[in-house]
Parts: sequence; C-alpha cells; structure tokens
Amino acid sequence: MSSSFFRVSTANMYDSSVRNLSTRQKTLVDLQENLTSGKRVVRPSDDPVAAAQAERALTRISRIQTEQRALEVQRNAITQAETTLGDAIGLVQEMRQLMVGAGGGALKNEDRKTYANQIQSLQEQLRDVINRKDTNGIPLLGALGSALQPFTGPLTGSPDYQFIGQPGQASSDSTSIATTVDGHAALMFDPVRDGIYGASVTQAPGSSLVTSAVTTSNRDVLAGAGYELQIGGVTTSGGNTQVQYSLTKNGVAVPGGPFTASAVTGQPIPITITDGGVSVMNFSLQGTPVGGDKVGLQPSPSLMSSIDSAIKGIANATSSTQAAQTVSQALAHMDAGIERLSNIRGYAGELLNRADRITGDQESRSIQLEADRSRAEDLDMLKGISDFQNANVGLEAALKSYAQVQRLSLFNYVNG
Repeated sequence: MSSSFFRVSTANMYDSSVRNLSTRQKTLVDLQENLTSGKRVVRPSDDPVAAAQAERALTRISRIQTEQRALEVQRNAITQAETTLGDAIGLVQEMRQLMVGAGGGALKNEDRKTYANQIQSLQEQLRDVINRKDTNGIPLLGALGSALQPFTGPLTGSPDYQFIGQPGQASSDSTSIATTVDGHAALMFDPVRDGIYGASVTQAPGSSLVTSAVTTSNRDVLAGAGYELQIGGVTTSGGNTQVQYSLTKNGVAVPGGPFTASAVTGQPIPITITDGGVSVMNFSLQGTPVGGDKVGLQPSPSLMSSIDSAIKGIANATSSTQAAQTVSQALAHMDAGIERLSNIRGYAGELLNRADRITGDQESRSIQLEADRSRAEDLDMLKGISDFQNANVGLEAALKSYAQVQRLSLFNYVNG
C-alpha cells in the first residue's frame, strides 16, 4: 500500500491569497472610480475602441459649437441688414408721399420748392442708411465686397451715383449664411431687368409739352439704349392733332423716319418706339407741342438718381403741368425702387429662416453625437452599482477566508 503526499508550503498559500486579495481590491477600486466619474471608460486603456468613438463624437460636437458661434455673428449681421432695408423702404415711401403732395395743381412755386427740400432731407437720411455698417465695420449692403462706403454720389458726370464694389450675393451653405446682402441689386437699376426710363423735355418757344411716365417692354431688345425724339411739325385738322418727329438711338438716326403720331385734339398723343419691328417703349405727349421740342429718353441708373431728378423737377417746375409730369415719372420710379428693396429684404428674411433651420439641424446633430459619446463611454449606473456590490461581497468573503486560513498551522494539531 502506498500513499502520495502533496505538500503546499504556508508561504505559497499566503502569496496566492494576497494576490487574489490585491486583484479583488483593484477591481473594487476601478468600479468605485467608474461610479464616481459616471463613466465606463475613464481612460483609453479601459476600452480603446470606445474611447476613440467618444473622442470623435466630442470633436464633432466642438466643431458644431464653433460653427454655431460663427452662425450667430452672421445672423446678427443679416438681421441688421434686414432692418436697414426696412428703414430704406420707409424713407422711400415717405418721399413718395411728399411727391404726391408736390403734384397738387393748386400749389405755388414756393410750395413745390418746400416739398423738394423735404424730399432732399429724406434723401440725405437714405444715403446714410444704405451705407450703414455692422458691428465689425463691414457695409451691410456690400454685396460680394465693396468700399467702406459702397454708395457714392452725387458725382459729376454720368452716372451720378455709383456702387463701389462687386455686385452679387454671397452664397450660403449647410452650416453658414452670408453676412451681407446685394445692395447693388437693391438700389441700382438694371436696364434689362428693370427697364426704368426717364423722359426729359426741352421745350421750344411757345410749347407746353410734357410727357407721361415711360413704360418699357421687350427689355432684352431695348438693352438700355438711349433715344431722343425731336418734333419737326405739328398740324391740327378736323379735330385731330398730328405730330411729325425724328428719332435717334444712341445718337444715330433710326431708319424709317420721320415718324407720325396723332390723337384727338386736346388728348394725349401716344408714342410707341419700336426696334426691329418690336415695341420697346411707350409714353404719351401731353400739353401743346410745337416744332423744335425735344424729348430725351434715358435709362435711370439708380433709385438715388431718380430721386435727384424728381427733386430738381419739382423745385424747377414753373407750372402745375410740369410738376405733374415730374411727379408721374417719379412715382413710377419710386414704385420700382420699393419693389427692388422689398425683394432684397425678402431675401434677407429667407437667410434668417435658413439660419434658424441650420440651428435646428445642428442641435439635432449635437444631440445625436452626445448620444453616441454616451453609449461609448458612459456607465450604466444600475449595472455599475450591481457590479460594485458583487465585487465588495467577493472581497469581504476573500478577506474572511484569508483570516481563517492564516490561523491554520500544523503545530496546532501536534501533541494534541
């Protein structure tokens, strides 16, 4: 009969117990750290993949916050631009009301000059408004880039008002909007787009000729050309008045002249200007025309130019008929100018709506990214507490068993 004996040294048993206790203590400390920090991944070594995912989410959240701060600056600039355009519209509407008053038939020359002075005062205010800047000193209506004062004038020569800069509207994208609006499109007239023409009358002796406001059509054919109509003769027969006139385009005689137009005596005489068989301009001769009268027809380059012409026409009118002709033309130009300003103001409002949509999208992205970060590194508190309690119980059991084993010795049973 043989027996096998396995001898485990006391020192080895102690070392094994201590290693086990140390491991359990470290596990408990790690779980406690997770609970106090609220994170499952406290350091990258805990879970490298999750740590990388959380870092990417945080980087994207930081970028969104930076984009949102920039968007707020852009939003503030466009808000100021929209307010500026609203102020400009208000001033133009006030001038329009004064022009209507200046056309009254019972006014004296001095009264019309008073109206002209009031309109000029409002025009000076308008000049300041359209050159308004944001808090960083950038013109709000600076288009794609302009001088610090984009609108200059009145200047000597033609054009009398200019936009010093690059026309056009800066683009927006999915995270930002433009910081300026196209002031050139708001205040400068384009011959093809707007077709705003003014008529200037040079009266021959004995004439009381005035014109109606000019309307244009087929503007791509008109292409901003300037015309001059000169009356060669006027005949009245059988209650009908006929005028004969010559016509030049950009200083060159229009083929097919002289031309004739007629109407019932005392009624406006309609004039239609054609180019290549296509009607491009219509207006009427009013009053009493005589041979030698001239009517110049030129595109108005800007709203400010039209206001200048109205001020001069109202102040220099020697009769209610002349004042009425000036006012009729000026009102048509004012309405076109208000339309342009309103269109650009509407675009500024759309930019603000776009900024709101971008903010909403960015907030949704931030929430999603925060959820991604949380899933990658945050601790499930219920599971964390359960794991901590289990580890604590395990450590207590290990400590108690170690204490009991530590008291065991072979000598306790020798000579028993």
